[in-house]
Amino acid sequence: MNATPDNTQLDAPSDTAERIRADYAQVRKLGNWTTARTFAVRARRGNVVLDLRSPQIPAGDIDITVDFDHAMMKLLLPNDAVVDDEDLRWTGRGQVKDHQAPTDGQPGRTVRISGEIRHGEIRVNRDGVAILSAMFTKEYVRDALAAHREGRYPTIDDPARQV
Repeated sequence: MNATPDNTQLDAPSDTAERIRADYAQVRKLGNWTTARTFAVRARRGNVVLDLRSPQIPAGDIDITVDFDHAMMKLLLPNDAVVDDEDLRWTGRGQVKDHQAPTDGQPGRTVRISGEIRHGEIRVNRDGVAILSAMFTKEYVRDALAAHREGRYPTIDDPARQV
């Protein structure tokens, strides 16, 4: 059993946080699934995919508190979002992979990630890579079939699409 440090109370998520748990499982939250800006993600030997590209998420910074043990999280973000991972505590191997981070002087909203990761990683996808990540899921196939029946476009691949 892994003991958590005594200071975890300081960065505990608020009661209004969207809570996501993935123990030995894969959890995908894609498309227009939330209006929250605060998330608490716990994963133990699991995978989590969070799509934060939705226009339904109010303006302002996004806070994600993580508690990972041998887990991976994929974030699908808008092109101009900036990831702030300075408050992450690491035990063992792991990293935040953000190869498409914005380099121009006009950053968008900030996604703050805090908490603890024990042997895990966070992958950040933007633009076309985020679209492809969303499209290669069972959820997208279901959304595309329903959209075809209803005469609309699917929204999981691009939550900002106006139908």
